[in-house]
Amino acid sequence: MSTVNSKIKQLLKKLPSTPGIYFFYNSQKQIIYIGKATNLHTRVKSYFQAKKTDRPIETMISKINNIKFLQTDSVLEAIILEAQQIKKLQPIYNVLGKDNKSWIYIVITNHQYPRVETIREHELNQLSEITKKKVYNKIFGPFPNLRTKDTIRILQKLFSISFCHPDQKKACFYRQLNQCLGVCTNEISDKDYKSKVINPLIQFLSGKKSSVIQKLKKQMFQTSKAENFEEAGRIRNQINNLKHIQDVTLIDEKFFQSYRADSNQHLFKIEGYDISNLGSTGKVGSLVVFDQSGPIKSEYKKFKIKTVSGQSDVDCLAEIFERRLKHQNWTLPDYFLVDGGKPQLNKIKKILISKNIDIPIIGIAKGQERKKNEFHLTTRNQSILDFIKQNSKLLIQVRDEAHRFAISYQRKLRKIKK
Repeated sequence: MSTVNSKIKQLLKKLPSTPGIYFFYNSQKQIIYIGKATNLHTRVKSYFQAKKTDRPIETMISKINNIKFLQTDSVLEAIILEAQQIKKLQPIYNVLGKDNKSWIYIVITNHQYPRVETIREHELNQLSEITKKKVYNKIFGPFPNLRTKDTIRILQKLFSISFCHPDQKKACFYRQLNQCLGVCTNEISDKDYKSKVINPLIQFLSGKKSSVIQKLKKQMFQTSKAENFEEAGRIRNQINNLKHIQDVTLIDEKFFQSYRADSNQHLFKIEGYDISNLGSTGKVGSLVVFDQSGPIKSEYKKFKIKTVSGQSDVDCLAEIFERRLKHQNWTLPDYFLVDGGKPQLNKIKKILISKNIDIPIIGIAKGQERKKNEFHLTTRNQSILDFIKQNSKLLIQVRDEAHRFAISYQRKLRKIKK
């Protein structure tokens, strides 16, 4: 913190320990980045606790001249607000770091009983405007690196969203838990479903939670007055849930803090690679992505090996690196990690040098039965050695996840062939 100017130090002291979004301004009073946080104070402060490196994020940090924030009642609302503000303001560092395969939209369809789904931005962009209007009633986003399953599950709990089909006769799993209003068993009409579920959800995703709660309070009063106490109780519970949204899984702050405990740590992004090789016709590669908050599964990639006729893992790895680096719109990481030792690292180093890319490569040798983990480097820079020492468990997790993802892809392909 010693290199941080006095103005920024004072601004950091004013940040609350609550969920919300933050805005970084440059000296020209332009917003250059918008982010979300479970804990605004911890999250924003972490940017300035990092050891100075030549990583890309340092360029942005060096330009920060002012910080502003907006508090929210929950992380989910921070995610919604962040998406709205990024879409509206288009800050330069949000746009530069954008990979359209990692940006997600929440969509509401035009079915009789509207469905709530997610779609990646590059998939949505392939649809014509006419098709979008025909298929979707509402489109919300984009949301960067959205933890899709967790988000939809929370929304389902808050609004009793139905994932079942009308007239399926048998009560769905959520109906048995009283978390579905009975679309599956014809207990609710499409008109009532839209009124009780879809319309409040649309308002919530539009950032109007207080309006949703006020309308629900009126409905609770009316149903209670009509002595429909079961429905009044359901609405009361929904109001309480909206006031106290339990959404910590959307930004895993404990994971974040565990890797930020040392003040010398900095924000980082890692790409992990592995090859799964079962014979000359069964070769595949995987790319997994982690940052200080954990895996970013929306950025995972898988590759069928196309140019290697033998069973050389080194050549297979070289192929997927060459293919990955052709995608200039894929944001480069701070570190490359490969499953292997010096042969793999030397091969990848040559590829990076040929493309004038200066990013550290870390290798982890499997060792006997994966019980021994030996780290290998292309350069023994002290900052990289410190990074490995501080993050060895995370790096092993990245290696293992790359291995798992490659194996699962290979198994999937083998099933298709059968």
